[in-house]
Amino acid sequence: MDLSLFQAIWGWFAEPLQYEFIQKAILVSALVGVVCSALSCYITLKGWSLMGDAVSHAVLPGVVLSYIANVPFSIGAFIFGLGSAVGIGFIRSQTRIKEDASMGIVFTGAFALGLVLVSKTPSNIDLQHILFGNVLGITNADMLQTFIISGVTLTTILVFRKDLLLFCFDPTHARAIGLNTQLLNYMLLALLSLTIVAAQQTAGITLVVAMLITPGATAYLWTDRFDRMIWIAVGIGVITSVMGTYLSYHLDASTGGTIVLLMTGFFLATALLAPKHGLLGRVFKFQAAGKTAVGAIESTPSS
Repeated sequence: MDLSLFQAIWGWFAEPLQYEFIQKAILVSALVGVVCSALSCYITLKGWSLMGDAVSHAVLPGVVLSYIANVPFSIGAFIFGLGSAVGIGFIRSQTRIKEDASMGIVFTGAFALGLVLVSKTPSNIDLQHILFGNVLGITNADMLQTFIISGVTLTTILVFRKDLLLFCFDPTHARAIGLNTQLLNYMLLALLSLTIVAAQQTAGITLVVAMLITPGATAYLWTDRFDRMIWIAVGIGVITSVMGTYLSYHLDASTGGTIVLLMTGFFLATALLAPKHGLLGRVFKFQAAGKTAVGAIESTPSS
């Protein structure tokens, strides 16, 4: 490699690291990428993508009320996130309303409540940072909160990974062998709420759902084995989070938006190029099947 090219690449990566806020942003983004990606595999299997969207928007009033009560934002966000998930389940089970409609009602209502509270609360709350994240302005307290929430979430996933997998894949079988599926359901909802609180600083309320869905959906196209799916998803989450932070620094663009765009790019490339479940892979498989069928017909002796 040419020395000047090597120096240019080294400078591209080294220059941002001279600033402490970039170091914090890269560290927190990578950690959030790990947590979101691991949980996204379960959400993808369970078909809870809309639930992630609903909960991520429903935490807004909790953030504002936490500010009014002068307590950490994560407490209010978690309470409202979990409460909205339980409310969606209650409406679905007690009325004729279907799940997608109950999600829409709860999350739009909670989001509207948050907007009203922001507009009526005399404060310096920056709605832009809540909606789209502000990982470049992260404080030591925010970092500590992210580390604690991420540690709790990852430990829970590690301990109950097999039970959660069976619950997501086949809840009827899980119930038949004696697993408490109601407990697993609420555990997964609590992990979802915690992860949204952790990722809110990085991607914001409006983009956090992408970090909770895209890595798992991308990995799902690469492999049929769940263990590999988690590792692939985590790899995508970490790479896109770190590279998104670097690109946002050099392009002077939104960090959360850049991270999510990279994740979307990974998904589109995977949907096209994945060997077994990608578009090109299926075309090649169809052509190979056609050649086999033609060969079988040609080798059949005529009567």
